Amino acid sequence: MLAHRLKVNGRAFAHIAQFHPELMALRRDLHAHPELGFEEVYTARRVKEALKLCGVDEVHTGIGKTGVVGVIKGQRNASGRMVGLRADMDALTMIEQNDFSWKSARHGMMHGCGHDGHTAMLVGAARYLAETRNFDGTAVLVFQPGEEGFAGAKEMIQDGLFDRFPVGAIYAMHNWPAMKPGTVGLNSGPMMAAADRVTIEITGRGGHGAHAYLAIDPVLVAAHIITAVQSVVSRNVRPIDSAVISLCAMQAGDVHAMSVIPSKAVLVGTVRTFHVDVQNLIERRLAELCSAVALGLGATATVQYERIYPATVNTADEANFAADVAESLVGAEHVVRDMEPSMGAEDFAFMLQTRPGAYLRIGQGGEGCFLHNSRYDFNDEILPLGSALHASLIEQSMPLTV
Repeated sequence: MLAHRLKVNGRAFAHIAQFHPELMALRRDLHAHPELGFEEVYTARRVKEALKLCGVDEVHTGIGKTGVVGVIKGQRNASGRMVGLRADMDALTMIEQNDFSWKSARHGMMHGCGHDGHTAMLVGAARYLAETRNFDGTAVLVFQPGEEGFAGAKEMIQDGLFDRFPVGAIYAMHNWPAMKPGTVGLNSGPMMAAADRVTIEITGRGGHGAHAYLAIDPVLVAAHIITAVQSVVSRNVRPIDSAVISLCAMQAGDVHAMSVIPSKAVLVGTVRTFHVDVQNLIERRLAELCSAVALGLGATATVQYERIYPATVNTADEANFAADVAESLVGAEHVVRDMEPSMGAEDFAFMLQTRPGAYLRIGQGGEGCFLHNSRYDFNDEILPLGSALHASLIEQSMPLTV
């Protein structure tokens, strides 16, 4: 197994590598039984059972509907500190096209993003921390539901997560197929973009395609809006900032009615930004531009702008600390401290809005198969490293003093 070939320092990795086969069995069982957001009943039960077998001090269920929290007390609590670790548990609505024995047993659902691996890695950290307790303080292990578009992190926070477990900092990690196994990446600022949904409804006047002059064609208006919207970023956002506007869907008319001009058209898309001021600018400009373009062509347009996930922004001190911890395990040459942010989104952002912390990427390789791919699978060989990284964040943030 690669776990024995990786050059990883520290007793945490050596200890966890001994029960690597058990972590792999758990991960594959979770992969075979994927569940969508807030439906993670089987997954939550498996996590609860695993945590109890690990000997954690407390297991709390039903937080944020199907979330689970494990609490582990260190050898001492003189520091009074409490640090959190988070893993997401949910799967995706995808049809898996793999053919290994642990492929999804539930049609239309798949662990296509590696949350099964994230859950198993945090369980591995729980077992190690409960067996060794080589820290001064309290570790809080958060198993979160509904990351894939359901804002499960927000749900757990609203359900009192940080009131019941007032952690001083919280950390999370996500596998990254574009990085080699044994590597870790992060930065001290934005890691993932805010994800917003934009819906543009265009109202014209329906009519016969042969007499278009008697109608106000919303399809034509939509075409002009699609083109005009691409000027928002290029002509309004500063070049040193980053933003993406993608109109990804259009609904208008009936494909079987070739000569009928519809009365309405709807465009749906996403906006990705890293900074709130840029987000505000784009929301305002979209409303102004769409209305003006439609008006110029005799139609009307309304824009509904929904802020789904905020940007995932690491706090500098916690990011630098996490990078130091990663270096202690894999060496400085295998830690990227200035990792390029992704325009993807992550609802760990809600936790980072409430508590300081950091979001890390752990390399897993992938031979060209990226996340949300129907042939994706988590690389079991990095399970001990991910568990050791979780555990080391706890040990080094709350060290035992002589």
